[in-house]
Amino acid sequence: MESVHLKNKKLIQELSSRLYNSNNENIAENIKDYYHEDAVLYCFHPINKVEGIDQIINTFYRPLVSSFPDLKKDSYILMAGEYQENQWVTATGNFVGTFKNDWLEIPASQHATWIRFGEFHKIKDGKIIETRLLIDMLDVMRQAGFKFIPSLAPETNVPGPSTYDGLLLKEDDTHERAKSLQLVEDMIFKGLRKASSGLEKQGLEEFWKEDFMWYGPGGIGTTKGIQGFKDYHQGPFVKALPDRVGGHNHASRFADGTYIASTGWPSVEATHTGAGWLGIPAPNKKVTMRVMDWWRREGDLLAENWVLIDIVEYLLQLDIDIFDRLRKRQYLIR
Repeated sequence: MESVHLKNKKLIQELSSRLYNSNNENIAENIKDYYHEDAVLYCFHPINKVEGIDQIINTFYRPLVSSFPDLKKDSYILMAGEYQENQWVTATGNFVGTFKNDWLEIPASQHATWIRFGEFHKIKDGKIIETRLLIDMLDVMRQAGFKFIPSLAPETNVPGPSTYDGLLLKEDDTHERAKSLQLVEDMIFKGLRKASSGLEKQGLEEFWKEDFMWYGPGGIGTTKGIQGFKDYHQGPFVKALPDRVGGHNHASRFADGTYIASTGWPSVEATHTGAGWLGIPAPNKKVTMRVMDWWRREGDLLAENWVLIDIVEYLLQLDIDIFDRLRKRQYLIR
């Protein structure tokens, strides 16, 4: 007999396959089979929060399939677990389609586009009651020819796990799950939180493989190895937000085999007082972050980390409106 976790994973995998060849006429039918009527969508800016299945369809799904009519959803991580007595499924990967019509004010490029996504679904009675969804909007803009943030590390088409085993359409191993979750809990609460007093306090070597891969969002980029992570992301990040507090306000955090996932917002609260990170001067303003993470454990250490941050919403808190810049074609980086 299948566990509830495996049934939930298959539910989301089936929903993802239904998106292929969806259009204005059938998208409502395809989505309503999987969502509760009163479901809530917590989303990236400019969508933010949507309540009710009809609004979820009309605000997110219908415009998406209208702009990318040959859309396919390719997940490279799919996993399930329990957090605070709720059942969750998470996936990350890319929507891939030809950008035929403008989407959320981004001009259509007419080219194949990789839309990096992350999603967490809370399941109740076999249907989705809550979804948390982030999309790398800066990267979609970059592919359409609009770049506003000078990233410190390369912005790439982020790959899936190097082990090609992230679609966990199987029963999970209780021992492996517990070991994986404990490693991430230790990394967050015994490692990263110490960084408020400097990078040297983090002890990254205790949690990460020396050559681990860190896949950040548009505006930040991808780094390799502990030194690359320090040089091109964590160092500037710590300097910019020295008083930050992270690892709290979580909506969900769980493990499945050697994979771990976490999300929540605001999961980071800080004052942006330093210059350099995201290419902006020190604004001295209070900020929060919408964040999603997925990790892959290899032995006793973490080998890969996929990260999505709603950078557009973060910058809006600093009075930097990326969509206004897009409309006016201002502050473009060539």
